[in-house]
Amino acid sequence: MEQLLHRDRLIASLGLAGIALLSWWYLIDGAGTGMNALAMTTWEFPPPPHPASGATWPASYWLIMFFMWWIMMIAMMLPSASPMLLLYLRVLRHNSPPGTGTALPGIAFLGGYLLAWLLFSLAATGLQWALERAALLHSMLMWSSNLTLSACLLILAGLYQFTALKRVCLVQCRAPASWLSRHWRAGSAGALSMGARHGLYCVGCCWSLMLLLFVGGVMNLVWIAGLAIVVLAEKLLPGGESTSRVLGAGLCALGAYLLLA
Repeated sequence: MEQLLHRDRLIASLGLAGIALLSWWYLIDGAGTGMNALAMTTWEFPPPPHPASGATWPASYWLIMFFMWWIMMIAMMLPSASPMLLLYLRVLRHNSPPGTGTALPGIAFLGGYLLAWLLFSLAATGLQWALERAALLHSMLMWSSNLTLSACLLILAGLYQFTALKRVCLVQCRAPASWLSRHWRAGSAGALSMGARHGLYCVGCCWSLMLLLFVGGVMNLVWIAGLAIVVLAEKLLPGGESTSRVLGAGLCALGAYLLLA
């Protein structure tokens, strides 16, 4: 049994790492936008101002933007979700009859988790289109061209860090063993349901932070990596709840600074 657990964990770890690395490569390569991500990356905050004009999107561009968001969410969120996925496989192996495979339920759990972020990506794509149409977001560089919008998004994300919903969702993400014991469902259909439910908790925990990509640049690698590290710290490091509140205060202060500026 221990040998099987070790083998399953190794295969799953390599698979998750491979998916994450391919997702990051896709982003760095430009995510189908026709521009290298380095051209849309800046350390400057707020990003250099550029005038924006209302843009129309052909159907093909909608598809490109949707996949850009979804793969970006996979790259950013999969590392912090990996402990839950690996623990699920371990528990599944312990509770399965000898010779029973864990690959299909494991893939179903991962699929359910990614489905939740697919729904978020659809909403984010629509919001990006609306901001570009309103000339609030630069259509090529994909960062805010309006300081008031940037300030409001920062303050929104900061205030959300102190809400009960944020706290509940973060607790679920930080306690995988407890979460699995309460929400366990058997079979591949049950695994899909569990993955989707856990994904929704992750979306509930992090949606406001992901909207900050509109502030610093949707394809700005500095912001993408920075937010991914913040999510990891909140979910996996000791004192993650305190980190969340400190971050909230900092975001509110940064938003207020932009409003005053």
